[in-house]
Amino acid sequence: MTGNDLNEKVVLIAGGAKNLGGLLSRNFASKGAKIAIHYNSDSTKADAEKTLTDIVTAGGKAFLFQADLTKVENIKKLFEETKSKFGGIDIAINTVGMVLKKPFLDTTEAEYDTMFDINSKVAYFFIQEAGKTLNDNGKICTIVTSLLAAYTGLYSTYAGAKAPVEHFTRMASKEFGNRGISVTGVAPGPMDTPFFYGQESDDAVAYHKSASALGGLTDIRDIAPLVEFLVTEGGWITGQTIFANGGYTTR
Repeated sequence: MTGNDLNEKVVLIAGGAKNLGGLLSRNFASKGAKIAIHYNSDSTKADAEKTLTDIVTAGGKAFLFQADLTKVENIKKLFEETKSKFGGIDIAINTVGMVLKKPFLDTTEAEYDTMFDINSKVAYFFIQEAGKTLNDNGKICTIVTSLLAAYTGLYSTYAGAKAPVEHFTRMASKEFGNRGISVTGVAPGPMDTPFFYGQESDDAVAYHKSASALGGLTDIRDIAPLVEFLVTEGGWITGQTIFANGGYTTR
């Protein structure tokens, strides 16, 4: 699949209303793709409607789907409705995530369950449903975190819940490869979005900005082209998690 092949392709984006997901929705639509924009709750509805309006006003095709994806039946419904509206699905991208910064000894069972539901369970069954539903030679990409390569405390449930996605990615890529489906992960550094600032003190923000070799936080505009590459020209890359963080962490 080359970059020009995005025209009339169907792209499903979980968490596609705002931040990185919103940028991906707009970018893919601007290149002729039809977009299924998932968002989680009423608190994101205004962002979702703005993203949809921007796409439709520019002549693109898209629709909104609100659901809590920690309920697996909602993941199935998202894929089913997208296929029903657009006739098939070519690319599935999962940007869904939740961060918690908290000492290991203070973390509750409820917090653990919530973090693993959102960051791990959703990712697993999203990849599973994509493997069942995508057209041959489709592409699957999940957003994880550069903390997977960090030596740090306080993010045990966030990094811990994202870590299995690397294994899901490898194993799904092996199992789906006979249909030409590539499966990848992208691990950004701390991104300059509200998703990041909600958990961080001013001192921590200053540290994260100074920690990358190239300086500053990760910009969503630096991540979006990488995701697009992996699901188009870069489709030969599969089973890999790519760390894109300006030298914040590395392996």
